[in-house]
Amino acid sequence: MSMRIEEFDYFLPKELIAQHPERERASSRLLVLNRAEKTIEHVYFSRIVDYLHEGDLLVLNDSRVFPARLKAVKETGGVLDILLVEKRTDNQWLCLVKGARKGTKDLTVSMGQGKAVLSWDDNEGSWVINLLCHGNSFDFIRKYGVMPLPPYVKRKEGSDPEDFERYQTVYAEPMGSIAAPTAGFHFTEGLLDQLAEKGVNVAKITLHIGIGTFSLIKTEMVEEHVMHREYYELSPEVKAAIMQAKKQGRRVIACGTSAVRTLETIGSLNGNTPLAGYTDIFIYPGYPFKAVDALITNFHLPRSTPLLLAAAFAGRDEIKWCYREAVAKGYRFYSYGDAMLVV
Repeated sequence: MSMRIEEFDYFLPKELIAQHPERERASSRLLVLNRAEKTIEHVYFSRIVDYLHEGDLLVLNDSRVFPARLKAVKETGGVLDILLVEKRTDNQWLCLVKGARKGTKDLTVSMGQGKAVLSWDDNEGSWVINLLCHGNSFDFIRKYGVMPLPPYVKRKEGSDPEDFERYQTVYAEPMGSIAAPTAGFHFTEGLLDQLAEKGVNVAKITLHIGIGTFSLIKTEMVEEHVMHREYYELSPEVKAAIMQAKKQGRRVIACGTSAVRTLETIGSLNGNTPLAGYTDIFIYPGYPFKAVDALITNFHLPRSTPLLLAAAFAGRDEIKWCYREAVAKGYRFYSYGDAMLVV
């Protein structure tokens, strides 16, 4: 049955869009939806320990956000806004550019003392930037880039040093994401220690979040949307832990929609999927989940792929009920907002 994307709109007062993170990560609120009992509870995220059980496998996305937004100046003095999207080689990236005309070739730009060359690639249908640097391009990017905050955070990027710490999870390691796996923001080292003491197993996978996750759906019909690919990676040990948990009937709990997409990619071919590669899996209502038994997630934008994934897992009517409850009770929404747990 076809679905119109307008079915995934909802009303949200602007004042509920979180502009800053909570002072303490675990002090965020947590809406708990029990699908079997059709109940909603309102607690604080620090209570997540009460809802996870001994033997559960909690899967975290450990991708680190890098300062992917660059302000560049053309030789003529014009300013460009560049967002790095996907690494092609050591110093070459696919990117989005504001301020340059598509089709332009070999445009030299500068960022402070750093230089780069931009070209439109007809085959990719995208801009390509070559960073003129020696060694690791991430050193260049760290020097000249700023954290790519979402457009609904209405303050100047790079204006708050706190973002370099708080627009990351505490367990972030390999750099590669241009948007954070925000469901993990609420975990602290202390909470993870409490879960370990309770006998909850923790596994880390990597999915570098790109434009596939944060691009809104522009097609009228949901099924016509095409996801951009994103790179994932996991170790043989983690893959074995996931397969064993499923075999033994223990719950696999995904923290974030990016973790869900990785787990469902791995589970889609009965475990024969490569340990590293690209996924363009698009999960929307009607999708038959194979790997995930419970979901921790934030509250997502209307017409976004993470919202459709949450609706697929929780149920379309149930997710609308949760969002109405969250709005009525003044929850904070989006990246720096509150969380929900679906069991």
